[in-house]
Amino acid sequence: MSRLAFMFDRPHRTLAALATVLAAGSLTVASGADFTAESASPLNTFATGTLTIANSSDDAAILSAAGLRPGDPPATGTVDIANSGSLPGAFTLTRSAPQDSDSVNPLSGKLRIVVRDCGAFSGATPPPCGAGAGTLVYDGTLAAMTGAQALGTFAGGEKHRFRFETTLDAAAGNEYQGDSSNTQFTWTAA
Repeated sequence: MSRLAFMFDRPHRTLAALATVLAAGSLTVASGADFTAESASPLNTFATGTLTIANSSDDAAILSAAGLRPGDPPATGTVDIANSGSLPGAFTLTRSAPQDSDSVNPLSGKLRIVVRDCGAFSGATPPPCGAGAGTLVYDGTLAAMTGAQALGTFAGGEKHRFRFETTLDAAAGNEYQGDSSNTQFTWTAA
């Protein structure tokens, strides 16, 4: 009897043999296991930093000058400005629109303002801040001080001392007697 005839004569045996071969083949394929490994890094934390300004003259004038006369020595004032946050920030200084008592002869056009960055503190020790010390930030009339004056980038915790000076133009005439001008200086960090 030929093999083919044997297979057809006993179909149950043939199917059983075929099922056994298929099962063995699938076990062989399924038993090809791979090695795996895993590692975790738990509790990843994310937080924002801060950018804040500390101003030693917060809500107070840096410089008040009364009794100015043409050609007098400058009236002076200092202020300490700190980046009290943890992030570095680009600092600027601006002024509000001057409020002049005389709109015909505005005093702000005759007040010379000089602003200097005397430098950064070394720990609790302030930098020397006498006349001419530090880096010039602005030198001109109060009226002409438009736009933001760039002060550079302060690191978190960095503190600088600034010196302000004002004089009345030596050419200011009698039309400026009894006049006044005021403005607000604002420090900004971004």
